[in-house]
Amino acid sequence: MTARDRILSAIRTALGPGKPPAQIAAEAAALLDPAGIARPHLVAPVLPDAFALKATALGTTIDRVASMADLPQAMARYLDAHGLPPRFAMQPAPELAALDWQGLAPHQGTAPDEPTALGLALCGIAESGSLVIHSGPDNPILMSFLPLHHVAVLRESTLLPYLEDYAARLSAQAVPRNAILITGPSGTTDIEGSYVRGAHGPGFLHVILIADAGTEPG
Repeated sequence: MTARDRILSAIRTALGPGKPPAQIAAEAAALLDPAGIARPHLVAPVLPDAFALKATALGTTIDRVASMADLPQAMARYLDAHGLPPRFAMQPAPELAALDWQGLAPHQGTAPDEPTALGLALCGIAESGSLVIHSGPDNPILMSFLPLHHVAVLRESTLLPYLEDYAARLSAQAVPRNAILITGPSGTTDIEGSYVRGAHGPGFLHVILIADAGTEPG
């Protein structure tokens, strides 16, 4: 008998008779039921408020509007507040192109020194104030990395309570080539402990939250 066999034999003796597989499965399921006992409480009773509170605590700015038709005015407010030019990169999504951008100059393509870009977020996570963005034919992923100012459009109906809810949704869909979770603007304290914004991505993250139905916690 090898040393390994002796060790395993001692473990089996200490454990006693083995449990039936069905009992083991039932006990494992009981550890996960209910799953919510391990989750932190959201910081507000409704998802838009919970998301906004967590996001702003991490440096994201929020503008809440009633509908997609209000998006151009919200974008103009942000550009004016930061002294930015009216020209900005915009995701080539049909629902954005269909809006009235009079007075502004959105364009496709993102330059390495692009000051501002506007795009759609797939969903938001209320627990952490995070955005989820998937790459695709109408969503070049560099728009989320190159600009100094990243402006993301997020529908309230797409908000999810917890990260696990996004994982469950992802498993039921085709997996994108790139999936990005963005929590606040880019920053680092790697150099001499001094906080530097925009070190690895946009230094400013602004979310335009579009009000609609389906915003109660799940």
